[in-house]
Amino acid sequence: MGLSYDAFEPGATYTTPRRTIIEADITQFAGLTADFNPLHVDEVHAAASQFGTRIAHGPMLVGMAFGLASRAGLLDGTVMGLLGITWTFTGPVRAQDTVHVVVTVVGKRPTRKDDRGVVDLRLDVVNQHGETVQTGTAALMVSRQAA
Repeated sequence: MGLSYDAFEPGATYTTPRRTIIEADITQFAGLTADFNPLHVDEVHAAASQFGTRIAHGPMLVGMAFGLASRAGLLDGTVMGLLGITWTFTGPVRAQDTVHVVVTVVGKRPTRKDDRGVVDLRLDVVNQHGETVQTGTAALMVSRQAA
């Protein structure tokens, strides 16, 4: 079960479990989104690029960041909605990279409704080398009570 609004404390930091990106993740995301950019699906093209091989779709890791935060016990059953995100892509993610997310509570504020509040998070996607490859902020509507 995820954290309730009242359990989120500004400044708190959480580290998620790790996840290794595999070829199937990239291929399935391409099929799901119809994003067949050759940087993602054409090894010959990608090998000649600055990356030297195929890379994962940036938005795929955005979704995985929220999934990993859920696996860490932060979001499931208490988040009522995603209100907005900003995201920056700072490095490539390749098949066989292993990532985790460092989630930091940057703020929270009540709403007009007593049963919920808004929690602002920073999510840093970090690879196996300790490099931050994506970072973003998210505003979430969170229940004041566990579901």
